[in-house]
Amino acid sequence: MIDNPSVQSPCRIAEYLPLIRATDGLTLSQVCTLSGLEPSTIQNWIKRGYVPHPVGKKYKERHLARILLISELRESMQIDRVGSLLRYVNGDADDESDDIITEEALYDLFCDIARELSENPAPPDQIGQRVAAFLDDSVKTSDSEKLTAALTVMANTHMANRYKQNADALYINVIGDSQK
Repeated sequence: MIDNPSVQSPCRIAEYLPLIRATDGLTLSQVCTLSGLEPSTIQNWIKRGYVPHPVGKKYKERHLARILLISELRESMQIDRVGSLLRYVNGDADDESDDIITEEALYDLFCDIARELSENPAPPDQIGQRVAAFLDDSVKTSDSEKLTAALTVMANTHMANRYKQNADALYINVIGDSQK
């Protein structure tokens, strides 16, 4: 997750690999600890087809990447739209054969783009250009246009999250924590 002070998670799936590989996957409890999510939320996402089913009750890199990505995007986008956006990129969550990019690579790209936009903000009408330029330098795929479009939506959602957090902080500063 990005810019969420309540949960400090690395923004590279590789940082989780030692734990995932040492235990041959994560338990639901471990995923909840890493993501800051409730078990019922993750189970609901699996039931709705947003997250692949765990393999033998174990969550691998692709599961964690998808869960972290959904968690970030849902802050400023309706959950059904998040699910549709991820299906647009990688089809059925349980079928890796229709993916245009691995879940891990998608999450890492999102994090890299979000970090870049956090350090060097762009107006909303220029985010797509920034994403395309970023991908030109790092990713080549037969579905580059599709990936660029999806990451542009994700990047705009990230920036909306940042503006929302800023507005919430300003509100508390001006009005106070509770309104009577």
